[in-house]
Amino acid sequence: MSAIKAPPSGAADNSPSATIETTVRPVPGTRGHVTQLRVIRSEWTKLWSLRSTRWTLLVAVLGMAGLGPLIASIQMNRWNQMGPGDRLHFNPINTGLGGYHFAQLAIGVLGVLVLTGEYSTGQIRSSFMAVPKRLPVLWAKAGTFAAVTFVLMLISGLVAFLASQGILTQHHVQTTLGHAPALRALIGSALYLAVLAVFCTSLGAIVRNTAGGIALFAGLLFVLPGLAAILPTSTQNAINPYLPSNAGTTILAGTHEAHTLSAWGGFGLFCGYTAIVLIVAAVLMRRRDA
Repeated sequence: MSAIKAPPSGAADNSPSATIETTVRPVPGTRGHVTQLRVIRSEWTKLWSLRSTRWTLLVAVLGMAGLGPLIASIQMNRWNQMGPGDRLHFNPINTGLGGYHFAQLAIGVLGVLVLTGEYSTGQIRSSFMAVPKRLPVLWAKAGTFAAVTFVLMLISGLVAFLASQGILTQHHVQTTLGHAPALRALIGSALYLAVLAVFCTSLGAIVRNTAGGIALFAGLLFVLPGLAAILPTSTQNAINPYLPSNAGTTILAGTHEAHTLSAWGGFGLFCGYTAIVLIVAAVLMRRRDA
C-alpha cells in the first residue's frame, strides 16, 4: 500500500521541491508452508472425491467380506461328498479369508490408478506446482492409500472370518481368533493388502501409464506364478517361495506348507520388494518430473 505525501502549502505541484514518499507495507502471506501433513490431507481429499475410487474400494470390501462365507457355505453343502483326505486337510482359516484373492485385484488396479490417473489427466502438474519437492506427493499417495486399505480390509476380513466360522459350525470344523494362526492370518491379510497398495502405487509412478501399470501388476503377481507352474517340480520348489505374491501371502496361511517361506519371513521379503519398487519410483520421479 502506498501513501503520497502532499507538497507544502503554497508550492506548485510540479515544483522540484515536491516530494513523493512511498511506504511499502508487507502483505501478510496467504499461503502456508508445504508440510507432509498438509500434503496427506490433500491426497485424502483427492482419494475420496473420485467416484471410481469409492466404487473400487466397495468392490474390494464386498469381495473380502463376502467370498469367504460363500465358499464356506458351498463346502458345508458338499461336505458329505468330500473324500477323507479333503476333510482331513480342510483349513477353516483359508476358507474364511479366501476373499483376499478377489480383493487384491481391486486394490492393485486402484493402486496403479492413484498416480497414473493424474498423469493421464494432467492433474499431476497441479500437484507438483503445489509441492515442488515432488516426493512428498508420492509418500502421501502411497501412505494414505495403504492406511485406507488396511482399515477397510481388516474390518471386512473380520466380518468374513466370523461369518464363515458360524457357517462351518454345521460340521464342527470352525476355529476362533483365540487360535494364534487365525489371528495372525486376519491381521496379515490386511497387512498384505496394505503393502500391495504401496507396491502398485509405486508401479504406477514408474510406468506413468494406466494400461502399462496394470499389465505390470498382473504380470508380477498372477502371470509369474502361472509360468513357474509349468516348470519342472524341482525348479518350481526353488523359485516359487520367492515370487512376490507367494512370499507376501505366507502370512495368511493357516498352516506352514512344504517349499514355502515362513509366515513373517515371506511377508518380510514382500516388504523388501515393495521398498525397492518405491525407491525406484522416487528416483524416477525426481529425475523425470523435475
